[in-house]
Amino acid sequence: MKHFYSFLILLFITISGFSQNPINAKILDSISLQPIPYATISINNNSGVISNENGEFSMYLNDHISDKDSLKIRSLGYETKQFLIKNFTEDVILLNSKSIELKEVMLSNKNYSPEEIIEKIKENLSNNYDFSFIKSKLFYRASYYSKLLKNDVKLKKSTIPEFNQQFIDSLLIALPKDADDYTEILADLYGKTGVVDAQKIDIIKASHLYDKSKELSFEGYEEKFNNIIKKHVKRDSYFKIKSGIFGTKEEIDSSYFENANAKDVEETQAMLEEKKKQEQERKKDFANYRKSSIVDLQRNSFIFEDNYLNFLNKSNRYDFKVEDYSFLNDEFVYKISFTPKRKEDYKGIIYVNTDDFAIIRIDYENVKVLKNFRLLGISYNHYLKKGTLIYAKNNSDKYALKYADMEEGSKFGIKRPLTIIEKNKHTKGRRKQNQLSSDIHFAMSNTQKTELVVFGNESISETAFNNFEETPKVEPVYLPKYDPEFWKGYNVMEPNKAIKDFKSIE
Repeated sequence: MKHFYSFLILLFITISGFSQNPINAKILDSISLQPIPYATISINNNSGVISNENGEFSMYLNDHISDKDSLKIRSLGYETKQFLIKNFTEDVILLNSKSIELKEVMLSNKNYSPEEIIEKIKENLSNNYDFSFIKSKLFYRASYYSKLLKNDVKLKKSTIPEFNQQFIDSLLIALPKDADDYTEILADLYGKTGVVDAQKIDIIKASHLYDKSKELSFEGYEEKFNNIIKKHVKRDSYFKIKSGIFGTKEEIDSSYFENANAKDVEETQAMLEEKKKQEQERKKDFANYRKSSIVDLQRNSFIFEDNYLNFLNKSNRYDFKVEDYSFLNDEFVYKISFTPKRKEDYKGIIYVNTDDFAIIRIDYENVKVLKNFRLLGISYNHYLKKGTLIYAKNNSDKYALKYADMEEGSKFGIKRPLTIIEKNKHTKGRRKQNQLSSDIHFAMSNTQKTELVVFGNESISETAFNNFEETPKVEPVYLPKYDPEFWKGYNVMEPNKAIKDFKSIE
C-alpha cells in the first residue's frame, strides 16, 4: 500500500509537471541578432509576460490551452509574430523590422508640429490614463550592487594599546568588498496609481536572495569596541572628535561601567531596546516597505505633475523633435525626442499613439550629474538615473502601467584626518586622557535597479478596495543562491545572468 501511494504521488507530480511546462525562448533582431528587450509575449491578445534586458522570457501555460490558441510576440518597431502554441518548439525567435509606408505617415501625421503634438498629449492626459481604483497583478524585482572601492585607515597615534594598526587592519579586512542583493515579489496591488495613501498589497510569493556572510556584523564590532572602552576610558569622560577644521564633543554613556547608577543603566537599556525594537519592526514590515517602493516606481511617471519628468507641464524648457514613425504593439506612433534647453536634468524619447495622443512608452536618462556634494573630505555623487515606462490599455479602455524600470548609480567617499581625544574634567592635572589620530579614506559605489511588470490591470470599485484587508507581517523566503525551482509554475520576469549566477560563499 505504501508503494502504491508513492506511485500515485509520483504520477500526480508527473502530470502536474506536464501541465506546468514552460515556454522558454530568446527574442532577437533578425538582421543584427541583438536581443530585443521588453517585448510583449501573450497568449492570443490576453496579458502576458515581458522579455528581460537580454530578450529572454519564460511563460507557464495553464490547462485550458486549446489547439487554436496562439503565442503572440510584439515589440516596438517590429512585425508581430504568431505561433500556434501546440506547434511551438522555438528556442530563438527572430523578429523582422516593420516597414512604414509613406502614405501611412501622410495619413497619420496631419502636419502636426512637435509642439502641437505635445499640447494634444496634455489635452488628452486625464482621459487617456486610468486614475481610478484598479487591481494589478504584478511582479517586482529590486537589485542592489555595492562595491567598496577604497578602505584605508592609517593610524598615526594611539595611547590605547588595543587600538593599533593591526586591530584597524583586521576590521578593514572583515569589511565585505562587494555585495549583491535581490528581492522579488509576485503580488496583487489594489488602489489608485501612484497615490501612496490609497494602496494595499497582497503578496502571493516573495524571495530575498543575498549572501548573509557579507552582512556587516555590527554586534561583533560593538562588543570589541565596548570592551576596549570599558577598560581604558574613565567615568565622566567625554570624547573630543576632530576631523578637518571642525570638532564635536560627545558625552560617554555611563552604562559602559559596571558600577554605574542602576537607574541610569535601566533607562539607557530601555532606550536601546526600544531603538532595536523599532529597527526590527522596520525590517520585518516587508510588505509596507516594498509596497512603498512599488508606488514610488509608479510615481516616476510623466502623468503626475510633480514628477521629475516634467517635459509636459514645463514643456517650454525643452526642445522637441519628431525623429521617426514606428509601430508599438501594432499601434502607429510618433517617435519624439525631448532635450533640455538649459538646466533641466533629463532627456529621452517618447512614443505617442497617433490616434489618441497617448504616450505609450518613454525611455529617459539624466544628462548631467544629479547631485555632486563635496565638503571637508566627504563626497557624494549621484551620477546615473535612467529608465523606461510602457503603458497599455486595460479592461476600461484606459492606459495603465504595463512595465517600468529604473536604474540609479551613486558614489560615496570620505577622505579626511580623524582625531579622537578622551577628556575628563574630574581628574587632576591634564584633562586629556587618551588620544587616537588617523587618516581615513573610504569610497563606495552603489547601483540600484528596480523593475515592475504588470500582467493585468482590472478596474475595481472603491468599496472593493476598502473591503480588502492586507496580511500583516509578510516575510520573504531567504535564498542563499539562485533557485530555478522557486518560481516554477508562476509567470514572472526572467532573471538576468547576474541573478542566475548568484551564490553565497559557503
